Amino acid sequence: MRTEPSGVASALELGSLPLTPEAADVYLDLLKAAPVAQREFLSTSSPQATRVLAGLLTSGAVHRDTAGVLHVRPPRSALESWAAQRELEAARARSAAETLSGLYTAVHGTGAAFVEVIEGKHAARELFRQLQAGARTEVRGLERGPYLRDTARVPEEAQYDALRRGLRYRCVYEGELLHDEVMLGAARSAVAAGEQARVFPELPLKMMLTDADRGLIILPRTSGDDADAMLVYRSRLLDGLSELFDVFWRLGAPIHATTDTAEPDAEPTAATQRLLALLTAGLTDEAIARDLGISNRTVHRRISRLQELLGARTRFQLGVQASRRGWL
Repeated sequence: MRTEPSGVASALELGSLPLTPEAADVYLDLLKAAPVAQREFLSTSSPQATRVLAGLLTSGAVHRDTAGVLHVRPPRSALESWAAQRELEAARARSAAETLSGLYTAVHGTGAAFVEVIEGKHAARELFRQLQAGARTEVRGLERGPYLRDTARVPEEAQYDALRRGLRYRCVYEGELLHDEVMLGAARSAVAAGEQARVFPELPLKMMLTDADRGLIILPRTSGDDADAMLVYRSRLLDGLSELFDVFWRLGAPIHATTDTAEPDAEPTAATQRLLALLTAGLTDEAIARDLGISNRTVHRRISRLQELLGARTRFQLGVQASRRGWL
C-alpha cells in the first residue's frame, strides 16, 4: 500500500479538476520519486501511467527536461492556467451560440430568440440532465408525469451530483403520482438526499427551471409515449413560468423523507374535517377539545401537524389552505 504524503491526497481527490484518480496516483508517485528519468519511472509504474503522464505533461503539472528527466511543478499555477483556458473556451462557445441563435432567429422568426423546440424523448432527457449539471444555484420543478423516463422516477445521478455541489432543489409533485408506492418512495428518497418537495392535487404541466435563466417544458405527444420539450431562455415567458412555480410551491403540502407523518393523499379524514370546521368557526382549543372528546394537548398537536402538512405558518393560513383544497 502506498504511503501518501500528509495533506496531499485530499488536495488531489476533488474530481472536479482535470485530474482523474489515475492521474492523482501518478502525480503522487512522482512527488516521491522526482526528479527521475522518465524511462526509469515508467518501468515501475502501471500500464496506464504512460497515457496519464502525457496528460500531466500537457497540463504543465509535470515538466520533462532535455535529458528526459521528470520534474514536478507546483500544481496551482498549472491548474489555474488550465482553468483560464477552459473559461476562454466557454466564452467562445457562448459567443458562437449567440451568433448561431441570431442566424436561427433570422430564418425562423423572432420567437426563436428565447425558445427552442427539442424533438423526441431521448433528446429532451439528455437536455434535462445537462441543465441540471450546468445549474449553479437552484433547480425548481413541477413533476406531473414520468414522460421522460422508461422506468419509475428515482433521483438521477445528475441530481445527486447537483445536491452534493450544494444546489437547492425544490419540486412540486402532482398528487396522483404519489398514489403509486414506487413513486412515493422515489420522492421520499429525493427528499432524503436533500430535495425540498411538496405535493399539489393537479399541476398544469411538467417543467424544470434552472437558476433564473433557463426553463424546460415537457410536451407529451398526443399519441404514443414519446415527448418533446421546449427550452425557454430569459424572457417574460420565463418570468411567467417562475411565478407559476412559486404559486404551486406556496399552495403545496410538504412531503417528508420518512413515513412518520401521514401520507399526502390520506387527508382529509372525517376527524380532520370536523376539527377544521370547528377551528374556522372560531372555537377555542378548549371548546374544540370538549366537542371532540380529546385533550387540549391533542388538539394543539393535531393543528400543528395540519399546519406543517399544508405549509401554513398561522391558523388563519391553515383555514385558507384547507378551503382551497376543498377540505372544508
